[in-house]
Amino acid sequence: MIHGDRLKPLNRRTVRAGRYVLYWMQASQRTEFNHALEYAILQANELGKPVVVYFGITDKFPEANQRHYYFMLEGLREVASSLEGRGIRLVVRHGSPELGVIELARDACLVVVDCGYLRVQKQWRSHAAERLDCPLVQVESDVIVPVEVASGKEEYSAATFRPRVGKQLSEYLVPVEEGVPKADSLGLDLDSLDISNVDDAISRLDIDRSVKRSDAFRGGTSQARMHLEAFLDRRLDRYDDLRNDPAQDYVSNLSPYLHFGQISPLYIALRVEETGSPGRDAYLEELIVRRELSMNFVHYNRDYDSFRALPEWARRTLGEHSNDSREYAYSLEELEASRTHDPYWNAAQDEMKLRGKMHGYMRMYWGKKIIEWTASPEEAFSAALYLNNKYELDGRDPNGFTGVAWCFGKHDRPWAERHIFGKIRYMNEGGLKRKFDPDQYVRKVGGLVPSQG
Repeated sequence: MIHGDRLKPLNRRTVRAGRYVLYWMQASQRTEFNHALEYAILQANELGKPVVVYFGITDKFPEANQRHYYFMLEGLREVASSLEGRGIRLVVRHGSPELGVIELARDACLVVVDCGYLRVQKQWRSHAAERLDCPLVQVESDVIVPVEVASGKEEYSAATFRPRVGKQLSEYLVPVEEGVPKADSLGLDLDSLDISNVDDAISRLDIDRSVKRSDAFRGGTSQARMHLEAFLDRRLDRYDDLRNDPAQDYVSNLSPYLHFGQISPLYIALRVEETGSPGRDAYLEELIVRRELSMNFVHYNRDYDSFRALPEWARRTLGEHSNDSREYAYSLEELEASRTHDPYWNAAQDEMKLRGKMHGYMRMYWGKKIIEWTASPEEAFSAALYLNNKYELDGRDPNGFTGVAWCFGKHDRPWAERHIFGKIRYMNEGGLKRKFDPDQYVRKVGGLVPSQG
């Protein structure tokens, strides 16, 4: 089912004669449970036209590097194969996405686009909407409840956001029906970048190659499904009580796949719901409330990647303590190289660099310590964002920006005042030891083999 609330016309053009309906895939990089793709198929069938799917690969996506491009292209290669099985052509163009869609739309009846919340994604859609001679319709498919339906403003915290989303869930937790295209687009003569060999495709891109691909995660919906099934079979039942133990493995490992839209959060939620597991509610809180709160933040706060995005009380209290003495102070270079006095922090940084994903509990500790060891809160915020976005496969997205901001007080409340932190929530080594065995975590990370890819 495709709710009308998921649809948003981005211009006022009328459907015209053309060779195909064009789906501009960018945020939802999958063929399963993809409302945008299914809407494009519905429209194409009504018009008696085939569907063409377009993806634009830019060398200049903010803060993206070789690690991210490998993961994305592994997923897109799978998308191409899956679409081919449905008689749909995937056209991949090397260039800024909004320029590529304008070119391909010259022969389109209308264009459908999925929905991303970052500044650059909004700019792409706005640029294209103004210049297309046919309709551009946005279809939101990477949240359970559409962002503007969930709330019409930036929410203060999960406590204010949760009831708003909760009352909408029953309406939106419904499967997506998979349509069958009536016309085939595989024979259309359209130039496309060959991504069948990911190494060759990567070699053609002018990108930052400073971070190597992750050996721990491979991109694609099939990989996402594998992680999901393993989580449901072996870890969901203990998720509520063991998810915050990074020495164990009781998380879903799905955040990289959600980041690239390689798996639908709706599909995950429906699979988790049907288990009846004791860990179900705790996981759905993270997947729906916490994750979609991050979309709310990025959508409504234009400063989401800036210290200015923090609540006023957080900026004030950090400012009042910005000149407090620091027992330890580290440069960005020392932090990046994992050269601190704290073996637990170093292990977290190493896990991120080696695997492309740090355990969520350690990511909170990691961010808090950067505040403590950096000359100013503004410098700390910039350092945390830089490192998170550079190494994490799930950085550079609403969850990533929100996770860093949370360490500085976003979506939190004032706590007891203390040195350096002011009223920002504090975390220390003793807290780790009360929750789990951090030395076991250090040993676990120490066993990782550096990526050579």
